[in-house]
Amino acid sequence: MKGGCLCGSVRYETIAAPQYSGFCHCRDCQKATGTGHSCYMIFSRSDFSWSGDVRSYAVTGESGQPSYRHFCPNCGSIVLGSGPDGDDRWTIYGGTLDDPSEFVPQDAIMTRSRQPWDHMAGNLPEFEGMPE
Repeated sequence: MKGGCLCGSVRYETIAAPQYSGFCHCRDCQKATGTGHSCYMIFSRSDFSWSGDVRSYAVTGESGQPSYRHFCPNCGSIVLGSGPDGDDRWTIYGGTLDDPSEFVPQDAIMTRSRQPWDHMAGNLPEFEGMPE
């Protein structure tokens, strides 16, 4: 999978399928995306490479750990996400894929924060919080 930001300054490529993928309805994702949910995919850092400059913004997640969103300083696209130091994963957002049809959601998480106007079609497993 390949993708990047709106202006093309930040690019990434993966060499493996995502470990997880789905819709996150938490309030942080709603505010970061300006809509009802994010479309996320999680990859091992060893299966992922990227180029370009990013700026980062940190919030404290529901777990009490920091969650970072990395965005292009030119166009503002949120391209990458990461967890606390030592976390071996990158998150990429489905809309940043060169071919968005490659995004295949497995579940919907944090549905207790889902907005009444944001319901997707399909029979995905749903979790009110983070799955175990």
